[in-house]
Amino acid sequence: MIAVCGLVCGCDGPTAIHRWATNRRDWLTRFLTLPNGIPSRDCIRRLLIALQPEAFQRCFRDWIADALEPDGIGPARLIAIDGKTCRRSHDAVHGLGPLHIVSAWASEHGIALGQVAAEEKSNEITAIPLLLKQIEFHKALITIDAMGCQKDIARDIVTGGGDFVIAVKDNQPKLSEAIGALVLKHLEGELKALKHRTRETDERAGTVGATSVLLLRGPGAHGFCGPGEWPWIKAIGTAVRITTHANGSQSDEVRFYMLSRFLSGKRFGEAVRGHWGIESMHWVLDVTFREDESRTRQRVLANNLSWLRRFAVTLLKRHPIKDSIRGKMIRALMNTQFLDEVLTLQGD
Repeated sequence: MIAVCGLVCGCDGPTAIHRWATNRRDWLTRFLTLPNGIPSRDCIRRLLIALQPEAFQRCFRDWIADALEPDGIGPARLIAIDGKTCRRSHDAVHGLGPLHIVSAWASEHGIALGQVAAEEKSNEITAIPLLLKQIEFHKALITIDAMGCQKDIARDIVTGGGDFVIAVKDNQPKLSEAIGALVLKHLEGELKALKHRTRETDERAGTVGATSVLLLRGPGAHGFCGPGEWPWIKAIGTAVRITTHANGSQSDEVRFYMLSRFLSGKRFGEAVRGHWGIESMHWVLDVTFREDESRTRQRVLANNLSWLRRFAVTLLKRHPIKDSIRGKMIRALMNTQFLDEVLTLQGD
């Protein structure tokens, strides 16, 4: 509990957490029994090393569940799965590269659901199935970048009662080429009978996103892929993002996707933009919490601190006051009433 409060107030590790707790002892004793006083820096560090990350995250699930809407209200919730490297966590002495975290993020709610650490980014392929076992995704729509474009991952999602929107890039060259060729045929009018949905949106930051979804009757239809190769695919999608820069020039980004459900154009666009939104969460971790600058080398400690940062983002985002994450952290540091509201998911 002390560690959670410390991270919400901007602490970056055991030393800062101890320093914060020492100065908030009177407030903490309203909730906690502290017969031996405030735990030392070394005690906090040993605790965060002793706690296994998966078990540690389970402690927060009921807390997180209170912030999620019940099933059956509105469309299926979006869950974005993506990886992030803690760049300065490498340990050359022991031959360890930077710690890479694969996390699940409830895009529309701004809530961290869980994470798994992998030693190298290539291990995202093995980390994602482990993460899926830790989170509840029944009736959810899961978005994953191209690194997760694997048959086993697609199968696990559908078997678990969820749906997916998975990006396809050059790491699956034949699949990407097949989707691109099919989209081109559709745009040229060669597949007029193919059911499709389109939607275009204008976004505030000078960005225009056009989204198109195409339905495939079966994996082998129109030479898309061999029979039985991707039996879970019910549609393919393409998202075009055109950015107008300050000097008036434009650039565009085209991405292809596989879908296990023929979504509406609006929902597909929300899924794509929701996944792009996880990058803003990574930006908050690096700029506000300075995660990239952390030199914590002990793997379990780094993993648990990384989870606490994501949980702190969750709690701070849930407070309705109009302020930045950094601004809310400063309010929590200075005002224990505001910290109360953040911890209890309340506030005006």
